[in-house]
Amino acid sequence: MKFRSVAAAIAATFAVQGAALAQTEIQWWHSMTAVNGEWVNDLAKQFNESQKQYKIVPTFKGSYDESMTASIAAFRAGNAPHILQVFEVGTATMMASKGAIVPVGKVMQDAGVKFDPKAYIPAVAGYYTAPNGQMLSFPFNSSTTIFYFNKDAFKAAGLPTDKAPATWPEVVSAAAKLKASGHKCPFTTAWQNWTQVESFSAWHNVEFASKGNGLQGMDARLKVNSPLHERHITNLANMAKQGLFVYKGRGNVPEASFVSGECAMINTSSGFYGNVAKNAKFAYGLAPLPYYPDVPGAPQNTVIGGASLWVMAGKKPEEYKGVAEFFKFISTPEVQSASHKRTGYLPVTMASYELTEKSGFYNQNPGTDVAVTQMIRKVTDKSRGIRLGNYVQIRAIEDEELEQVWNGRKTPKEALDSIVKRGNEQLERFQKANKG
Repeated sequence: MKFRSVAAAIAATFAVQGAALAQTEIQWWHSMTAVNGEWVNDLAKQFNESQKQYKIVPTFKGSYDESMTASIAAFRAGNAPHILQVFEVGTATMMASKGAIVPVGKVMQDAGVKFDPKAYIPAVAGYYTAPNGQMLSFPFNSSTTIFYFNKDAFKAAGLPTDKAPATWPEVVSAAAKLKASGHKCPFTTAWQNWTQVESFSAWHNVEFASKGNGLQGMDARLKVNSPLHERHITNLANMAKQGLFVYKGRGNVPEASFVSGECAMINTSSGFYGNVAKNAKFAYGLAPLPYYPDVPGAPQNTVIGGASLWVMAGKKPEEYKGVAEFFKFISTPEVQSASHKRTGYLPVTMASYELTEKSGFYNQNPGTDVAVTQMIRKVTDKSRGIRLGNYVQIRAIEDEELEQVWNGRKTPKEALDSIVKRGNEQLERFQKANKG
């Protein structure tokens, strides 16, 4: 009897090991940190526990720029991941990487997994869809730019806490009152290129670049030295001189100054919500981006940010089946809604948005629907999105030139003219490299 028990135990052990060995591993490279990194790991864990055939292995590969560079090197070496998270500014570059990626629409179709691009919020699906109607990458942490404000700081400054400044003149006025009450950083902005140039353009229904901001062709050229753009950067420069706007660095670096309570107002990603909800020790509000009320057509809609998931080429059919099953899992209304509530990223399908609304989440957490309502407004050719080649380099140029304005070394006009000149050189280079 004892022998049989031991034999059965050994057999069971081998069976478990065999099952583990039979699992198909899917490598997923991402760029999510802190609370959003925890979310990515939890998504992988939930999927892995929901079935036994596939195992998603998430790996942090540095910033968006770093992970893109690493993936290109890995693809050339023959060991690229199955799934790569790429920020929206890398979309045109990935689309031009013929042979390196497999369109997500094809992956889903080949795997026999139901996939309907029409189920996605149009502004999200449209951005990641090729001219032939095929969806190229899978919308994941889609976000847009919104406005956050510290209600406790507003109260101390004698400002209303039930609503945020809706226009730029109101932002200036609120910043002045915050400064008078002793606040050393009334307003800051993260992702200054995205929030103050790119989203600013769409929100005011003016072109960021020609050719529908690049969606209609590679021969697009920048148009950010318009009178309206110059007016806005001049306004921010004047705020900086008066200590009403304090520049805190590139990318999402300034976000820490809001969570700590140092800065009272910030423009940044809706995907910042998870961090604020978990770590802010003060009452806060979420609101739409400010606009200039005398600009015809403003406010319009904001454009997509965040990132999508690209499927890399050169993998086995069974591995692609695992990728398709994972994408199916993370796009279910329940998983999408839970992710949206946790992170502030958009619920990328209408079903998940409706489920969230039905749950009462938006009523219980005022402002959490701002990102969605900003994105689902009627779009125009000037506000559909921005898809330009060498966009990572263009973003760096925007940062460099705007920093010259904040430190007083260049006038807004000089900086914007330089962004257009240098940026167009990048666009011409990309167009030349991808002809035919």
